[in-house]
Amino acid sequence: MGRRNEHSRAELREIALQAAEHLVAEGGLAALSTRKVAAHIGYTVGSLYLVFHNLDDLIIQMNERTLDTLHERLAAARHAQREPVAAIRALANTYIAFALEQSHRWLAIYQHHLPEGQATPPSLNERVSNMFALVQDTLTALCPRRSSAEIALAARALWSGVHGICILGIDQKLEIADGPPVATVAEALLEPYLTGLAGLERTGRLHPCTPPG
Repeated sequence: MGRRNEHSRAELREIALQAAEHLVAEGGLAALSTRKVAAHIGYTVGSLYLVFHNLDDLIIQMNERTLDTLHERLAAARHAQREPVAAIRALANTYIAFALEQSHRWLAIYQHHLPEGQATPPSLNERVSNMFALVQDTLTALCPRRSSAEIALAARALWSGVHGICILGIDQKLEIADGPPVATVAEALLEPYLTGLAGLERTGRLHPCTPPG
């Protein structure tokens, strides 16, 4: 690493975020502090406040980078499949694989809470929305006659199940309970849901998750 005065603010921000990602990957969000980041990169804590408002700002920017990486992987998995059902499976499997491989960084997205009264930055909300858009667009291709409200609800319901499988997998509760592997549980969720959704689309019946009018 170069001398302190060799780093621009942009470079300082980058090495600080890399250090934060390393600390979180090793010990979870609880292991992160501005003091530890500063020590890791050889700067003072005060120097960090030249590029971050506070620790919350650093965590938000770190989580945005994690979401960017996750979105890139999901988009690549989605575009590698031509059929909507295969694409949904690819999205789910990629999401689960990322959560299990980068468990502490993935959990940090959901574990971090801003102080009461402080709104989540639009930039973070936009990244979450972009991730859901991949699922919604794929479900729209599977069920083109469904309304946007139906598709949005179906995507939320499906991804809530996928998200729950990730949590159980990280906690190793499935294995501790002598249950099947995470991938098998995911397929048990996806198969009946997607088969039923496609079947309802073919028959023209209303989706059971249709919001009440």
